[in-house]
Amino acid sequence: MSQRYELFLSIVLGALMSFAALSTDLYLPAMPEMSADLRGSAELTISGFLAGFSLGQLFWGALSDKIGRKKPLIIGLIVFIIGSILCALSQNIIQIVAARIIQALGACVAPVVARAIIRDLYDTVKGAQKLSLLTACMAIVPTICPFIGAQILKIGSWHLIFWLMAIIATVVFFCCCGVKESLPESKRIQTTLQKTIKNYRILLFNFSFMRYVLALSFFYMALFAFVAGSPGVYIEHFGVAKENYGFLTAINIIGIMTLSFLNRFLVRKFSLNTLLKTSATVMLIASSFTFLFSLLNIGGLTLFVISIFFIYATNGIIATCCIISALSKTKHLAGSAAAIIGWWQYGGGILSSMLLAIIGSKTPLTLASIIFIFCICSASFMLIGKKQ
Repeated sequence: MSQRYELFLSIVLGALMSFAALSTDLYLPAMPEMSADLRGSAELTISGFLAGFSLGQLFWGALSDKIGRKKPLIIGLIVFIIGSILCALSQNIIQIVAARIIQALGACVAPVVARAIIRDLYDTVKGAQKLSLLTACMAIVPTICPFIGAQILKIGSWHLIFWLMAIIATVVFFCCCGVKESLPESKRIQTTLQKTIKNYRILLFNFSFMRYVLALSFFYMALFAFVAGSPGVYIEHFGVAKENYGFLTAINIIGIMTLSFLNRFLVRKFSLNTLLKTSATVMLIASSFTFLFSLLNIGGLTLFVISIFFIYATNGIIATCCIISALSKTKHLAGSAAAIIGWWQYGGGILSSMLLAIIGSKTPLTLASIIFIFCICSASFMLIGKKQ
């Protein structure tokens, strides 16, 4: 692989792994406006997206093991573009939730294929370094998306945000046409639906694999709770202006970028389990402070933002180490394994986002309680097991 192509591939992979953030963070500042305009809870658009995003990965993962990585990627991007256009044309909450599910069914192919390509081309340590670098780079997306979304709201309605998603996906689509197939025909799995289901069952009952998957899933439940609940807490409870909301989310992303960059060097000196256990400890301490600050009603917005920052920062290590550790426990099922990881990672967010929609409370204590509970569950899986 030439250095020029590897650079191009890294850029494309980073873009693909950013699709989840692009699909959600771009319209976060518009959620209060969307709730009023669509006469329903905008949090449900996140739940609908995560439902399609998680379930769709099971299909794309198995398909990519069978026919290769590139074809599913191209088809998925087309579906995403169609879904984005339907979102932009939606006039009520039912229409946009349905459109978000379609959008998600296309978006979910991006991270599945991106992770499978990394598994195809790199060993465990090199893969962890590559994924850490991509995570650090792609963290720029959720940093700038709320800013862009807020600026769009100044010149037009939230509908324009989804038109922008369609345009961005079109650009990525043409870039992906230049990506080479990473899975040769000799390594592809020719399987039936029954065999595919059996492969998924084997992975689901593989505890050494699922330990990392569940740790990541519960952690992302906490993160998606923040994604769904932060607009209400920051904008409506604390009175933060829509145009300033992006600054508060950017603070979190800086932490992810920093630890993701450092993780490239840390994986050379420490085992992945050691890094996970350290990160889990920091995450638990930060989430407990978030809960206590909210329960005692001290510190206001400042301490809430600071404690959330440390929770988010650990994502720079937790996501990479959990994914690579889980994939290392599989042999010739990289696509299926990546799909299982994505299914649990993003599917868990359905629960946390729906909890917020059902409870309806937009107070810091409600959000902090949900985050704290899921962080405890996540840490329980990272703190067990022997050093590897």
